[in-house]
Amino acid sequence: MSALAKGGLTFVNALDSISTVRVCGTRIAAIGRRPESGDVVIDVQGDRLLPGLINAHDHLQLNGLPRLKYRAPYEDVSEWIEDVKAHIENDVALKRKTQAPLEGRLLHGAIKNLLSGVTTVAHHDPLFEPLRASAYPIRVVSKYGWSHSLGIDGEENVQRSYASTPNNHPWIIHAAEGIGREASREFARLEALGCIERNTVLVHGIALTLAQQLKLVAAHAGLVWCPSSNLYLFERTVDVEYLALQGHLALGSDSRMSGERDLLDEIRTAHEISGLNEATLEALVTKFAARLLRLNDCGQIKVGARADLLVMPRDIPLARASRTDVRLVLIGGRARYGDPAYAMQAAPRGDWAEIKLDGRTKFLRRELANRMRRMNIREPGLELVDSAWRAA
Repeated sequence: MSALAKGGLTFVNALDSISTVRVCGTRIAAIGRRPESGDVVIDVQGDRLLPGLINAHDHLQLNGLPRLKYRAPYEDVSEWIEDVKAHIENDVALKRKTQAPLEGRLLHGAIKNLLSGVTTVAHHDPLFEPLRASAYPIRVVSKYGWSHSLGIDGEENVQRSYASTPNNHPWIIHAAEGIGREASREFARLEALGCIERNTVLVHGIALTLAQQLKLVAAHAGLVWCPSSNLYLFERTVDVEYLALQGHLALGSDSRMSGERDLLDEIRTAHEISGLNEATLEALVTKFAARLLRLNDCGQIKVGARADLLVMPRDIPLARASRTDVRLVLIGGRARYGDPAYAMQAAPRGDWAEIKLDGRTKFLRRELANRMRRMNIREPGLELVDSAWRAA
């Protein structure tokens, strides 16, 4: 039984203005109040308490694949897609990875995100059945409409997809992903189809002009920026300063087929090429992302919000953090991963498996470690210590 069954959980002595946060069940119950009788109290001793990070763009089933490209730079994403398809068909090792059981591939995507402090992901593909299950380790945006892209789906299907999406749900599409003529035309094509509206979320947008960004903001729509993927495939990305200042920008990692290892690495890349300050970078993966994705109970620490929380060292901004710096991750009030000292306060020792992550000792929920072993998921840099995965 979890220690949380006895009462709530209260974090105390956090850095910044929100020093005390009480969690009861799956929600934040109070801020700035003393712990109640029976609470588990976690003293973070001046560390930072943040909302769980939101990865606004990933393809969860593709993160077991390596980065792939066969020319540089590509003009349009369609060239890359054709290259990848051709090479996978003729590469036995790659083909085996793409044909592995879907449940295991999706679990690998969850582990990638969890280890980097991500608690919510926008998955840009069908909402596969394992993603709906309560046992899936992270939260996946479930109320959304989507189309892959104009190039893949065609104008008629894109327009139909947008029309069938409730206006209080985000509608997400890859757009202007390239540096050639086709990419530069896509915003105007979407506009002509009536698909640039207040719930529109474009992904990538490399070819967007400032005038088009002004139109995007005027429509109360937004962009998900994946700079490392853009640089890897096209050797450039979009200037996002205006969208960031207007709060109409979120950050996504994309899958590892073109992006960096995880969202923390993406934040570092974003900082290096844009000069956006730490407060703005944090907003891109918390409150701005929640706004674009219509997640009213995520992305902020407030009473009634989901208890998706992240503890980070006080002296390491997100732009310099790596996954070994993550000290504790809670999703829905339940600790999932973290440093042994914090993890042991949040749940009994028997709930945890010891792992080595990039050479550091960490704790991961035992059931997740066991599932990784059963599904033969091999995350680079992660070692399941023998004693960790033995059945309790």
